[in-house]
Amino acid sequence: MRYLEPRKARIEIVPMIDIMFFLLVFFVMITLRMIPATGVSAQLPHSSTAEQMPHPKALVTLQEDGSVALDGQAMPLEAVTQHLASGDAAHTAVTVASVKQASVQQLMAVIDAVRAAGVTQLGLAAQQQP
Repeated sequence: MRYLEPRKARIEIVPMIDIMFFLLVFFVMITLRMIPATGVSAQLPHSSTAEQMPHPKALVTLQEDGSVALDGQAMPLEAVTQHLASGDAAHTAVTVASVKQASVQQLMAVIDAVRAAGVTQLGLAAQQQP
């Protein structure tokens, strides 16, 4: 008489790998949702002729109180001019983003400061009109 040998239990690896990848994707998606988008909160003016522009190399932001920031770092207008002039300003694309409440005079002062650095590629940020 022949005795049957007891079979060893096997742990299947493929379903376990599937579950691990599913958990990995789940946690990555949740983590990306939890990271806030960085940027400066501003209500841009609306324009019916606004066009999509390539990403600028420098972003100058004008706030309601007249303060100016270059790439998120607050500085006076003279420092903005010096910082832009220190690089290759003629080939630097600069976008000026201004809040709706800023006066035209404040906006022109920022544009003058940017152009004084030698910047030739200048854009104004606006939202598409709904």
